[in-house]
Amino acid sequence: MIKDKQNFEDDLKKLQKIVEELSSGSLSLADALKKYEDGIKLSQACSQTLSEAQRKVELLMKKDGKFSLEKFEKAQEEE
Repeated sequence: MIKDKQNFEDDLKKLQKIVEELSSGSLSLADALKKYEDGIKLSQACSQTLSEAQRKVELLMKKDGKFSLEKFEKAQEEE
């Protein structure tokens, strides 16, 4: 789980840097398009990580008022 958090944090930092670079207006059109494409990919990866984390929290809270954690992959297969 720590690895996932680190990847998320790294991706978020990269995304923030891309936003700053695009906002500066100093990139050529080709560079701006490449940065934009990279930013979209990073944004999707971050969004997926957050969705998975939200699903894990939901699984944790659904167990008859008791805290328990199921494997995320197992819960996805049951749906």
